[in-house]
Amino acid sequence: MFKIKHVLLLSFTIIVLTIAGCKSQFEKLRLSNDVKKKYAEALKLYNKKNYSKALILFEDLSQKYRGREEAEELNYYYALTLYKLRDYTTARYQFKTFADTYPTSKWAEECRYMSAYCYYLDSPKSSLDQENTYKAIDALQLFINFYPKSERAADASKYIGLLRAKLEDKAYANAKMYYELGGYDISNYKAAVVALKNAQVDYPDIKYAEEMDLLIVKSQFAYAKNSYEIRQEDRFNEAIAYADEFVEKYPESKLLPEAKGLKKDSEAGIANAKRILADYDKYRAQLEKEAKQGKDTTTTTIKTPNK
Repeated sequence: MFKIKHVLLLSFTIIVLTIAGCKSQFEKLRLSNDVKKKYAEALKLYNKKNYSKALILFEDLSQKYRGREEAEELNYYYALTLYKLRDYTTARYQFKTFADTYPTSKWAEECRYMSAYCYYLDSPKSSLDQENTYKAIDALQLFINFYPKSERAADASKYIGLLRAKLEDKAYANAKMYYELGGYDISNYKAAVVALKNAQVDYPDIKYAEEMDLLIVKSQFAYAKNSYEIRQEDRFNEAIAYADEFVEKYPESKLLPEAKGLKKDSEAGIANAKRILADYDKYRAQLEKEAKQGKDTTTTTIKTPNK
């Protein structure tokens, strides 16, 4: 029994020492001043897709190769390694730095493109802040301006289109959010109308144009319906105008019945508001008349407009 345990312990020790020996070889190289051997090993590790270890050596060499002829190739592979490790924030910086430092390099165009592409990869989903999306569009457009005849220019244009579509999604979602919050505060309905109009100014070819135009009608209608009666006629008339614009703009739309229905409801809303206001005026006139006759008006009820 003791012998078996001794053999197992010896085997385990050999394995640990072997692993430690392998690690110590890399550490020994990393700590050495043999930059040529270290660079050769970094490239070897990169080509074997061992990017984590390659990065350790490239980061060390980037300081030691500064100002040397070999620095150009080294910095190119350093940026690529960061990209392979999906550290897009650092990679895009290194790619841009390379393109700015070596503008005549055979890799300058690629690095300029990769810097912009890393911004594209870092662009978040449409529900989040889109600062990186705007930066990605600017970077990709700058690449096209630098290299209009490049084969990569077509890809850059494609990515710009995808990013703009994301911004359209964001603009539509934000405007729709105002409409959905209208039940808590009717001013959100008015804000929805403004946001929907602004989005269409910013994105004239937005794919949600038809849905947004109907939502403008719905938002304005809801804004009018939830207002005091004294405000309703003007606000319902705006909803009617938006509905007429929708009918004229989309005569074959499957949403047409809803737009026409909102117009009809707005017209009914105006008639109802006028009737309530007329009743209010009649009661007020009655109260004033009784007051002049010296009657007790403390129990007289006046029907006031509802919100």
